[in-house]
Amino acid sequence: MSTRLELRGLHRLSYWGNLHRQPVQPKFNFAVHEYSKTSHFKMDPKIKRMIDLINSKKKPSHPWQPQERYDQSYYAFSPDKSSWEALSPSRSGSPPSLITKFSIMSWNIDFMLPFTDERMTAALKHLESHVDSNPHPTIVMLQEMLETDLALIQEQPWVRQKYSLTDINTKHWESGHYGTCTLIPKVLPVNAVFRVHYERTVMERDALFADLAFGNGRIIRICNSHLESLIANPPKRPHQLATAARFMHDPAVGGSVVGGDFNAIQDFDRTLHTDNGLQDAYLTLGGSEDSDDGYTWGQMAPTKQRNQFGCSRMDKLFFCGGLRCDKFERFGLGVKAEEQHVQDSLVKEEGMEEGWVTDHLGVKAEFSIPDVEKDAWKM
Repeated sequence: MSTRLELRGLHRLSYWGNLHRQPVQPKFNFAVHEYSKTSHFKMDPKIKRMIDLINSKKKPSHPWQPQERYDQSYYAFSPDKSSWEALSPSRSGSPPSLITKFSIMSWNIDFMLPFTDERMTAALKHLESHVDSNPHPTIVMLQEMLETDLALIQEQPWVRQKYSLTDINTKHWESGHYGTCTLIPKVLPVNAVFRVHYERTVMERDALFADLAFGNGRIIRICNSHLESLIANPPKRPHQLATAARFMHDPAVGGSVVGGDFNAIQDFDRTLHTDNGLQDAYLTLGGSEDSDDGYTWGQMAPTKQRNQFGCSRMDKLFFCGGLRCDKFERFGLGVKAEEQHVQDSLVKEEGMEEGWVTDHLGVKAEFSIPDVEKDAWKM
């Protein structure tokens, strides 16, 4: 592996700081704990404070078992009660949707940077612009959410009107501090929402699934996952994606998509999709590795980190089954917090070129269900 590739992805302040290519897998809850014991590693005070905060919120126990499906409720806003109400998915509930096309957007909003509310507010406005301009239902998958982010999501009028949420608090997260959340268009009936909490993780990662009903009883399974960061020995991302793929290939499912921040920084990351019988949306439509057209991290990273680690294709969408990927694009490039003092602080204190809302670009793809399209033509 080249030194440049080995460095990619050890880029962010999130948890780990700048670990300078250390390949040892720590046994402690968070990687920096072990690295900080080495004489050549000097922990950034900001990192230390964040680690202490995360550890202070660590849950003493969980009701689920690693590697096993754990079903959960989802939530819809009730105008009558002016609150978000828990709903239990039902396989025999709402009639299936005859919609034949849908889009998926995935975005990691850096939870380590300051001004979390201001950045998340700007990110949500950008997401809204995509949702409003898309003629097809758009599923939104978010990573590195804080509980304050969940609160902001719930306050958005467009979210209340158009979406159900998989999470409104930290109840189903492995971590007590951060996790994932998926926004599901209300026009798509929900048959199930569940998580599979990874066994091989020190960073409290999991796979968040939603089963959506389409025409003629077809179930499309959507998975939102934030794969393990950094270099581990043995690697953890292959086992994590294989776990997600096992549920994606369920014979009861007509097609499936997994997306998120995959932290793809090593050679084996390039074949994780083919290793698990999946297609890479970006590559399927003619994209190529090591291309400026595909990179999703680095463009908006702090200048020092970008100069040191370069750009990389961290964020991906994989799919399988009876789905066709029609379009793929990135989004979020250049989106900044609206407040000038926030922008100024991000530039001065965090080393960014501009006051961007996160260090990641998002990825977006449009999918069709050919069998449902055929049935629709027959009607």
